Amino acid sequence: MTKSNRYPSRALFACIALATCLIAINRSGLGADAADLSRCASIKHDAERLQCYDSAGRKSDAEPIERLHEPAAAPLKPASGTHPPTALSVRWELEPETKQGLWALRPHQPTFFLPVRYSNRTNDSPQSPSQPVSASVPLDNTEAEFQFSLKLKAGENLFGSDVDVWLGYTQQSQWQVYNGEISRPFRETDYQPEVFFSLPTRYDFLGLTGRFINLGLVHQSNGRAEPLSRSWNRIYAQFGFERNGFALLVRPWYRLQEEASADNNPDIVHYMGHGDVTAIYQRGRQQFSLLARYNNGYGALQGTWSFPIQERLMGYVKVFNGYGETLIDYNWNQTTIGVGILLMDWL
Repeated sequence: MTKSNRYPSRALFACIALATCLIAINRSGLGADAADLSRCASIKHDAERLQCYDSAGRKSDAEPIERLHEPAAAPLKPASGTHPPTALSVRWELEPETKQGLWALRPHQPTFFLPVRYSNRTNDSPQSPSQPVSASVPLDNTEAEFQFSLKLKAGENLFGSDVDVWLGYTQQSQWQVYNGEISRPFRETDYQPEVFFSLPTRYDFLGLTGRFINLGLVHQSNGRAEPLSRSWNRIYAQFGFERNGFALLVRPWYRLQEEASADNNPDIVHYMGHGDVTAIYQRGRQQFSLLARYNNGYGALQGTWSFPIQERLMGYVKVFNGYGETLIDYNWNQTTIGVGILLMDWL
């Protein structure tokens, strides 16, 4: 009997991931519309914002091929009250005017492709306290990286409240595509399904407006055999704040403990910490983000920059320093920089 069969929670997460992937195959073309709506939401002046929403609606009608399997959605209308839709309210559907219904895909974390990603320190022999490795693989410093991340709403206004329930899925891969010596393998692929409840809020905090609270359960694993298997489960709370073109996402978490005999990375919290903070700033069509983690001298910083190249084609730069860029590298300190294209951003 394999370890995955011994833990029902992992099987449940696998089912969630499979369902999300199947829906992704049958629905396509969502990212461009969501990106347009987020851009419109960041416009301060009412007249320009309304014109942007109107243009986005006409563009959607004029390009049916891009949404071949997606039912046409009505153009988003600005809120009728004193709080017009913002980037966070559009992305998380926090206002009645931003609701897009159930079982339609939305962007989650950034979706990108980096054909070039350079590391100053390759992890040729990944180790963990419970999974010692004696062999070493000659890795190239330069590889490719890609990530896709989607979510869908499975329930809306639960029990007569404003609470929605979402399913999310994020997959990140590092590909040694330039390493012909070892047959160009995928070095690491991390799978991250999650389920979370989202509650809209509106309160002032240090000059920012608190816009939502998410409560979730997330699993992350790399699907590899021992001694390279890595995984952990967490429960988390996420608090979203914003002001004008700035957003702040604060996410503390708690790791759910496993049996010692089944824990492939017993010290992962030591390096990954107890949460992360992400700051996002949107200026026109450019977007900057900074993610930070810290725990007793260990942690990480990740900065990204997205910018327009031509029409909907967006460039993307990602810089990382610290521990845990991938699960196999959770206890490995390195600095990486990648350059490529962005398909869907945070907001």
